[in-house]
Formats: sequence, structure tokens, C-alpha cells
Amino acid sequence: MNNRRNFLATAAAATGIAFCGCNMLGSAHAAAPARRPVKVGNKTVKTIDVHAHCVFHEAAALVGGDAAIMNPTVKGAAEGFLAVEQRLKAMDSQAIDMEVLSINPFWYNKERDLGAQVVKIQNEKLAELVASKPDRFAAFASLTLQDPQLAVQQLEMAMKKQGLRGAAIGDRVNDWELSDPALHPVWAKAEELGATLFIHPQGVPEVNNRMKGNGWLANTISNPLGTTIALSHLIFEGTLDKFPGLKIVSAHGGGFLPSYADRSDHACFVSPPGCDPKIVLKKKPTEYLNQLYFDTLVFTPEALRHLAAQVGTSQLMLGSDYPYPWEMHPVDHIFATKTLNDAQKLAILGQNAARVLGLKA
Repeated sequence: MNNRRNFLATAAAATGIAFCGCNMLGSAHAAAPARRPVKVGNKTVKTIDVHAHCVFHEAAALVGGDAAIMNPTVKGAAEGFLAVEQRLKAMDSQAIDMEVLSINPFWYNKERDLGAQVVKIQNEKLAELVASKPDRFAAFASLTLQDPQLAVQQLEMAMKKQGLRGAAIGDRVNDWELSDPALHPVWAKAEELGATLFIHPQGVPEVNNRMKGNGWLANTISNPLGTTIALSHLIFEGTLDKFPGLKIVSAHGGGFLPSYADRSDHACFVSPPGCDPKIVLKKKPTEYLNQLYFDTLVFTPEALRHLAAQVGTSQLMLGSDYPYPWEMHPVDHIFATKTLNDAQKLAILGQNAARVLGLKA
């Protein structure tokens, strides 16, 4: 642990990086520190952050420009428009060897052809970036999910020709929950291709009136709630039974679901009319969590201990939400969780992600 803290402090001092837009931009020409390997015991691990964001100006321009898709009051938002050398310095300071980049959907409510143009630009640019720095970046494709048949074609292109590792998707698509049969062709194709789906929430707009006031509740509560609803539908509607080989990673530790999962096992017993008798699940609702994957963006060692106890350490992957400063020391977060043994730390820091996404460990 001391070695990790010393590394981070030394690297940050060398680059002059503070994790907000202006300071990072100012460090563009600073000498990059030598990357030091992360070791657990005597074993070196390639650290892989599966929750890192970027945006492209060219895609934003199609929907009204940068201001249409980013909130300039949010720290780190400007750094989403990725400048490679700056991002690499930030990754080095965090002891992150590889980021798996994703773009939060902002095109689902756009007309189909416009959405297709946005996705084309993004996937081409992600593929170009990954090809230029294959040791430092991987990426999840964007999909025009409002047209599932088009999304199937985009996913196949992304996996077979563009070198992407799956797709980043929202917690719902307009009026469709992720369990809606309209989206089943996409999940079938993802299962066939071995594509990983990274779920990132967009909040729950229908409760926005209750989220007004202090605390940024439209994010603090609504984002984890959106993921909780999405995963619950996938479980209870039988979607995960229909596609048992589907590889799903959810952001923010899966929202609230893993923290109170056992309530799900009792719901249909307590209120049978609240459940559909035609849907007979193959397992208890909580058991489906053991076939899903989750990032580690849960902030405290106790929260990570509980998440690991609920879903298993084989299902956890490092996640930071960079460039947004939710967790600026994601590697230290793993080392600080004393309930994890060395093998479990190695798995979470990079081995699980490498296995699931088909990356070099």
C-alpha cells in the first residue's frame, strides 16, 4: 500500500497534474513520468480501468455542438474531449495501464439517420485511437439502439472489423427498458459475438421534480437508480435466462441493487399479484448477480467488501469514471480493501477485465 501511495504522489508531482480541466491542460508539455508497474506481492498486474469516458467534437457538432452534450459546470467535463498525451499522463499518475473508453449515449432520442452518423464517427475514431495505442486503450462501441437492426450491424462491424470490445449502452432506450423484446436481436448478436455490454445510466428523468434542491440528486440518486431498474428488469423479465452467455458490466458498482439484493428474492412471495406467473425464472433473482460484472466505483473499502461478498471477486473490474473526479485513486482503493487477498486484488485490478474483454493480461 505504501508503495502505491508513494508512486501516485511522485507521479502527480512530476506531471503537475491536478484532476480538473485547466491544470491538466496546462501540463500538456510536461515531461511524462516513467510508468511503474503495479505489483501485488511479487506479481505484476496490468491495471485496466473499464469505466473511462471520452467525447469527440465531430460527433457533438452533429447534434448542436459541444454544449449540447456536456455540462460545463461538472469537473472534468472538458477533458472528455480527449487529448491523447494529456490522458496518458493522467493514466500514468493513477497507475492505470489501460483505459477501456466509452461514450455515454446522447443520440437515442435523435432521428435514426442522425444517430447513425453520430455512431459512425464515434466508432471510427475509437477504432483509430485504439489502433494507435493498443497497449493503453481499448474501447466500447456506440450503437444506434433506437433502431435495433442497425445496432446489430454496427456491433458486428465494431467487433469484427474495428477492434472494439463490445458496446457502451444506456440503462434504457427512450421508452424501452433493456429487457424489451425489441432489443433482443441486439443481445442475441452480442452473445453470439462474445461482445461485452457496458451499462452506464442516464438517470431517471421522471423523478427529476423530486431531485430538485441541494446535493445534485439528479446524479447522486438517479444514476445508481437507473442502473438498479435496468438490471432488475433484465433479471425479472427473464432476459438473462434467454441470453445466459451475455456479458454485462454495469457502472457504479451496479447501482443500489447489490446493496439490497436479497429483497428481490422475497418480492414475488410477498405479493404474487405484483409478478407475472407466465415468467418462471431459472434461478433466484440474487443468483443472477453472479453472472453479471460490476465496476469498483463504490468509494470505500467497506462498500467494496460488501459488493465482493454479494457478487464474487471474479465479477469485479477496476473503474474510475475518469475524467470526472469521482475516484482519483482507483488502484489505491483496491489495496485499501484489506478483506481482499492477493489473488483477488490481482483479479480486480486487471485480470478479470482482460479475461472478459479478451485483452492481453
